[in-house]
Amino acid sequence: MATTETRSELGRQIVEDAKKHVLYSWSVQDAINPIAVERAEGRHFYDYDGKAYLDFASQLVNVSIGHSHPKVVQAIKDQAEKLATIGPPMATESRSRLGKLLAEVTPGDLTMSFFTNGGAEANENAIKLARWYTGRHKVIARYRSYHGATAGGITLTGDPRRWAAEPGIPGVVRMFDPYTYRCPAGHPDPCPVCTGAPHLEEILQYEGAHTVAAVILETVTGTNGIIVPPDGYLQSIREVCDRHGILLIADEVMAGFGRTGKWFGVDNWDVVPDILTVAKGINSGYVPLGAMVVREPIADWVRDKMFAGGLTYSGHPLACASAVASIEAFQEEGIVEQSAATGEVFRTELAKLMERHPSIGEVRGLGCFWGLELVKSRETREMLVPFNAGGEAAAPVTRLAKAALDQGLYLMTHWNVIMVVPPLTITREEAEEGVAILDDVLSIADEYVV
Repeated sequence: MATTETRSELGRQIVEDAKKHVLYSWSVQDAINPIAVERAEGRHFYDYDGKAYLDFASQLVNVSIGHSHPKVVQAIKDQAEKLATIGPPMATESRSRLGKLLAEVTPGDLTMSFFTNGGAEANENAIKLARWYTGRHKVIARYRSYHGATAGGITLTGDPRRWAAEPGIPGVVRMFDPYTYRCPAGHPDPCPVCTGAPHLEEILQYEGAHTVAAVILETVTGTNGIIVPPDGYLQSIREVCDRHGILLIADEVMAGFGRTGKWFGVDNWDVVPDILTVAKGINSGYVPLGAMVVREPIADWVRDKMFAGGLTYSGHPLACASAVASIEAFQEEGIVEQSAATGEVFRTELAKLMERHPSIGEVRGLGCFWGLELVKSRETREMLVPFNAGGEAAAPVTRLAKAALDQGLYLMTHWNVIMVVPPLTITREEAEEGVAILDDVLSIADEYVV
């Protein structure tokens, strides 16, 4: 058995090798200093020194069922022993079962799935299919969005990560977000942006509705602020799309599978999109997997046509087996319901944080999907960290996140927003533990309040 000193040395060597030989995403390579992770269980992961970290980020908001869930791990083992891999043209039990399960848990008449390796590929195929189906080429996407880093996905993305990849694919048009705290229209009553339909109708007037294939949006904006749309917004977007023969694509890569306290984010507003894209929570990333799920009219239309898309690992047996086990565990253990209940705990406890910390301008979220927006002044709403800031300008939040990590709390932050997005299986005690550490480190943000 390795000694603590030996494990520590191994951890240091792993980090050294990673920094030398691994290209890290969205990072300045010389600035990275990753944690060498030895194991993970439940809501915690552990480094080679044996230190435990409470995962308040679900890694990349994907480990929804928690780490090392025994049912999912066993399903992968069982599938590997029986059939580790096979080509997409075959039919396998795990893929067929997953397709049927998705038809059962998704809303409305979403009935047919194309399986991918992740969310970006699901979005790529969604816009391709929307263009084929409608015979139109434009796609409307929002500014505060992230839809993936592939060629099409990064063009659809509205946040600054797309800049390096521009000009990107043609035909993408932008619309504003229903961001009531920082509404680009000034949030008059009624607000043309935050109610949805008037803003979209104006864009269609300029672009020509007959040229627009789809509107793609994150039901609840994820990385770019945990922005929950006002009631009525999604319904109004759905109505405009229906009126003009435009498909609605709901990107639920983050919001899906219980993250908002419902099976899918759209369920909060009883809206059925034409195409639903999912990944992350479908199997908590145990094996890479995503899916594009389509409604019956599209499924019927495509049946006598060649689907001009494909992936070597589409519907990989191990990935599908893990997703089947995960969905069954969600049903058996009431994980979606647990997320909803934990959401009420967060609603109460995070509101208390706002009472104590003047650096918090707004608390917003649903289920296990919350954001704390940090400001220098509640009166002016000046952001604690400027838009797209890095380096010294981002120091207030960087310092805060480092202090939390030192106390064993792993956070995800994006500019001036702290994301509270733990595994949906988190206990009340663990949630309160994480909030208590947040309470402590928010004093750092308070130092910058004017």
